[in-house]
Amino acid sequence: MIASLLIAFAAGAASALMFASIISGALISLLLFYLAPLPLMVAALGWGPVTAAIGGIAAGTSLGLLFGMPYLAAFVFTVALPAWWLGHLALLGRPVTAEVPGVNGAAATPPVVEWYPVGRILLWTAGFAAFTTMGALLTLGTDGDTIVSALRRALTRILGSRGGAGDSEQVINALVTIAPAAAAIVAIMTLTLNLWLAGRIIVTSGRLNRPWPELKSAALPPMTMVALCLAVALSFMGGLIGIFSQIFTSALMMAYALTGFAALHTLTMGMKSRVMVLGLTYAMVLVLGWPILTMVGLGLADAFFGFRQRFLARKPPSSTAA
Repeated sequence: MIASLLIAFAAGAASALMFASIISGALISLLLFYLAPLPLMVAALGWGPVTAAIGGIAAGTSLGLLFGMPYLAAFVFTVALPAWWLGHLALLGRPVTAEVPGVNGAAATPPVVEWYPVGRILLWTAGFAAFTTMGALLTLGTDGDTIVSALRRALTRILGSRGGAGDSEQVINALVTIAPAAAAIVAIMTLTLNLWLAGRIIVTSGRLNRPWPELKSAALPPMTMVALCLAVALSFMGGLIGIFSQIFTSALMMAYALTGFAALHTLTMGMKSRVMVLGLTYAMVLVLGWPILTMVGLGLADAFFGFRQRFLARKPPSSTAA
């Protein structure tokens, strides 16, 4: 118990320091800010969600006392709550009994645990990314025009002194349009990366109380497609509904992009040039950015047509491992 409390306070202190480092304005502080959920996720996966909750409460309280309530609220809803809940879901499992013949014909039920699906964890991550982005925008105003005006003023202060007036106006208009969606994309990517890093750290330490999940089999629930279609339709509306729908659309599309990467890892199994194909794909996405749309398309196509299931059904059992 004492050890868990020490881990909780240490994780909370590290997370709070990383979160508060953004105040310095240094470039490295941006990286630390995005990695702020990592210590709490490590605590959740290695020592349990309760440990992460204690650390998050302690960190949030400290930030509130030092910097005020806005920092406390921002930390709790963007760092502590996602870290605790995603860590809880990653360790969530239920026993599944499978009858097998036992001694003297009696049935024996070996302990089998069905873990919370990775695809549903990914959907929760997209939800957190969307809601935290919407919460951040609501601090700028409570209607679409006010939010757009606030974003325009902020971007004008940053870019107003660069280039000609006409060029700056066009750039600012474009950035105001894509800023909410881009913020949601950054949020889901950083949350996903933090959870993956936390899992790898705990696996290395030997404290992960579940098998490492089969990430290339991750699939979103079928109703996600319905939610995406609804979000796309509502994104053409104006005002607050249109902005929030664009945020949901971008978050869900990034979730499908991640399942597209999972499909690519599956479909390239057995290829001699698999490493080169995967490396080139990741490099193009990181450097150019726009090829991520290909992964979105692959994820959507896989959800419609079940490419991975068909591929694995054709493969011999010995070659489906890994």
